[in-house]
Amino acid sequence: MLSEFSDIQSHLSVVCEERSNLLDTLRQLEAANITETSGINDGEYQLTKHDFSSLGRGKYSECSTTESDDIEKQELEEVSEEDELSFYDSKEYFTEPTTGIGTIKGASNNMDKHGKMQSQKEVVDSKYTYVERRKKLPDPVEKEKGVSLWSMIKDNVGKDLTRVCLPVYFNEPISSLQKCCEDMEYSYLLDRAYEHGRAGDSIQRALNVAAFAVSAYASSEGRHCKPFNPLLGETYEADFPDKGIRFFSEKVSHHPTLIACHCEGRGWKFWGDSNLRTKFWGRSIQLDPVGLLTVEFDDGEVFQWSKVTTTIYNLILGKVYCDHHGIMHISGNRQLSCKLKFKEQTILDRNPHQVHGFVEDVMGKKVATIFGKWDESMYYVNGDRGNNMKDCSSSSDASLLWKRTMPPVNLTRYNLTSFAITLNELTEGLQEKLPPTDSRLRPDQRHLENGEYEKANAEKQRLEKRQRMSRKLQESGWKPKWFEREGEDGPFRYMGGYWEARERGKWDECPNIFGEFDEALAESP
Repeated sequence: MLSEFSDIQSHLSVVCEERSNLLDTLRQLEAANITETSGINDGEYQLTKHDFSSLGRGKYSECSTTESDDIEKQELEEVSEEDELSFYDSKEYFTEPTTGIGTIKGASNNMDKHGKMQSQKEVVDSKYTYVERRKKLPDPVEKEKGVSLWSMIKDNVGKDLTRVCLPVYFNEPISSLQKCCEDMEYSYLLDRAYEHGRAGDSIQRALNVAAFAVSAYASSEGRHCKPFNPLLGETYEADFPDKGIRFFSEKVSHHPTLIACHCEGRGWKFWGDSNLRTKFWGRSIQLDPVGLLTVEFDDGEVFQWSKVTTTIYNLILGKVYCDHHGIMHISGNRQLSCKLKFKEQTILDRNPHQVHGFVEDVMGKKVATIFGKWDESMYYVNGDRGNNMKDCSSSSDASLLWKRTMPPVNLTRYNLTSFAITLNELTEGLQEKLPPTDSRLRPDQRHLENGEYEKANAEKQRLEKRQRMSRKLQESGWKPKWFEREGEDGPFRYMGGYWEARERGKWDECPNIFGEFDEALAESP
């Protein structure tokens, strides 16, 4: 039996390698065809997709007919699911919007149902210029030296850690502005929610919005370093035509620290402002988010929610890990809302990271149950299935809403996801288009990414002196460039104009915040 199982694994490895090579070929063909004016017509696209899908399923079906025990079947099912997921993720190269629901059963029927709608969008979405994005960070120039966290913060127990100056060793090479953009990694869930709402399925819309809210936590697994704290007025843009999104964020306040963001997608807009209240309690750090996130669809339906508490444990001894816990209320302005409970991890808990909740109507009736793990996947079943996750997960009619993308092969101690690795990248011709306030132009962050730790520390100390000027600037009447506050204590909303200024290449009114400055002004009381 072991010999037979070993042969099957070898065969699957060969099949996976063939599939990977085929995907690379398809990406190259797609990139080549995008530059042509004619492109691939709908019929050829459907044929290519059908041939690829049939090839993958055919080879795996040969393996699945082999007689084996339940362990072998389980392994085959997991690999098969991964293969389907990998093909599903290749949507950005096929330029196909993800409008169907990924379910354990009946996923293909959903694709057929929306097939016509997708074909109509393929011609439009294939007009973007294909951008080859990196798959790993640059190799470090210097050898990194470890630093004791306890030696740095032992005198700051109970204080707000945003006011504690830590060496660059404790940072990851992205800023908090870029960290906000990580929430958009699975933006296809909002695309899907929009299409379901258009088709009259309000329950599926609410379920996909809930899955999107949970998916924002998937990238936090294994991430123990803190992002760079942006300077006042620092900005970040992210343009992903293959995903159909344009994201923009700006640090709009220094005291309290506030970051505002705005994203436009296929039939929806997402915005919010966020702040973190942090406390250090000896062996752990507690992060309490402050702020409201909003999704508005083009048909007027709105969902709003706030993030739950995050705690990072074992800072002094043991393996460092983070956990998210609390209640997330996703309120809607129409018939449905959602309530999710992020279960707090305990010492004896053998099944951590659990999320469980319900979609409810205005009368409080539970019309759907949603469950899963914030670092793996989320499922749903129709109706009220109670609070027992075992009963839900064992249900034969449970359907997959979202599954986390597998981590990259080239992991570093930062544990950035494949999507996060691309956020600080300066692709060809991009630097000339960016304003001088963009996070990708921040020198300490760039040096850290390149593994130039001495230079990164020196630049970080220089910019922290400039950061001390921020409160004075704010008190003297400084205002955000691209966002405006609604009322005295309301949320910040994007005023528009950034992408238009980018098109013109006019950044005359944007200060060079990373350049030289008068240090005497920063030191003055």
